[in-house]
Amino acid sequence: MLAIVTPVLLFISFLLLLLVTLSVPIARTIYLFDIIANVGSSLLSSGASGSVKFGVFGYCLSGVDVSVFGSQHNTSAECSKPHLGYTFDQALGNALHISGYENLISRALTAALVLHPIACGLTFLALLMSLFMTKRGQTGASRVASLFTLGSGILAALITTIAFFIDVGLVASVRHKVRNDTNGDVTLNWGNAVWMILGAAVGIWAAVVGACASLCGGSRRRKGETY
Repeated sequence: MLAIVTPVLLFISFLLLLLVTLSVPIARTIYLFDIIANVGSSLLSSGASGSVKFGVFGYCLSGVDVSVFGSQHNTSAECSKPHLGYTFDQALGNALHISGYENLISRALTAALVLHPIACGLTFLALLMSLFMTKRGQTGASRVASLFTLGSGILAALITTIAFFIDVGLVASVRHKVRNDTNGDVTLNWGNAVWMILGAAVGIWAAVVGACASLCGGSRRRKGETY
């Protein structure tokens, strides 16, 4: 039973990590957090509102609505090119019609998001190894597969857990700066990618427990056959 559950858990975790890795700006519905700007001014009865979603390799800016004297103008949505390490640059601030917030996002923290594809690759490796655990009648091969699954699974679980804490730290840091440095014109919301990677971490750790239990169960069976 454990030999079947472990690959299933690893497969689900791999899919979650893959989707998070392919988040904004590639998959626009999956993101770590979004920033919503709603700036208004009594001067000229003007206002601007828009939002930007941030993912592992960049961001996507929604269409910005600008109102002047009751006349509505809308700018088209656009996304950055996928790259590692980004920040809230002046161009993004200009698009949202806000200024002075260039230090909201740390480039070092966004560069650390590279752990997501690394965790995804390690989970895929553990998934491949776990498939050999399902072979019956080959106790030696199954034991070796369990050992490799356990080793790669532990490494994948550790990297995924670290990536989750980096995500939480990134979003919490930006949220803190938004609350302290803005006057309510800018708000931040958590994205679905953070909870997806949490689910992946839980799934991988559960798979590691399953691989360990399968390994211990195989050892007991071998001892029983010996005596």
